[in-house]
Amino acid sequence: MKVIDTVIPGVKIIEPHIIRDQRGYFCETFVEKEFQRLTGCDVRFVQDNESYSQYGVIRGLHFQAPPMCQAKLVRVLSGEVIDYAVDLRKGSPTYGQHVSVTLSGDNHLQLFLPHGVAHGFAVVSEKALFTYKCDNYYSPAHEGGINIFDPALGITLPFADSEAITSPKDKLLPMIEVFDSPFKF
Repeated sequence: MKVIDTVIPGVKIIEPHIIRDQRGYFCETFVEKEFQRLTGCDVRFVQDNESYSQYGVIRGLHFQAPPMCQAKLVRVLSGEVIDYAVDLRKGSPTYGQHVSVTLSGDNHLQLFLPHGVAHGFAVVSEKALFTYKCDNYYSPAHEGGINIFDPALGITLPFADSEAITSPKDKLLPMIEVFDSPFKF
């Protein structure tokens, strides 16, 4: 496994070691002790989630507020997405900044998002099967988000806004300028 730091502290790209032969491939997608050793992140994942989406779907930018924060390790099993992470931690040198990475069933990359980083993705393949590990349980009372269409975030989506398929709830998420972040760096 290879770990690549991003410009946002704590957000890491994970590249698993893939063994290929005439039968196909094999890789370990998560080994707790290796993950902790290589990332320095002492997390214990307690919940796995999966979503299936079509081209043009945008999910996010989502988070869970304290005390039910969730760190996530995300990846795509089939298809391709552009994945986004936005730093929402007060006092962070990268507050309000984002990183994006292409995750696909072909490249096998994963993205680790620590507490206080909002997450979302845009589906750029016909269909995409997306999975993520969380270090805390889902709590509807603590869910929140930031509007991915906020120009202040500087996110360039891979297709026209008119092609975007978003939930009514995500369309109503606040812009960052009016967001009172509950997270500290």
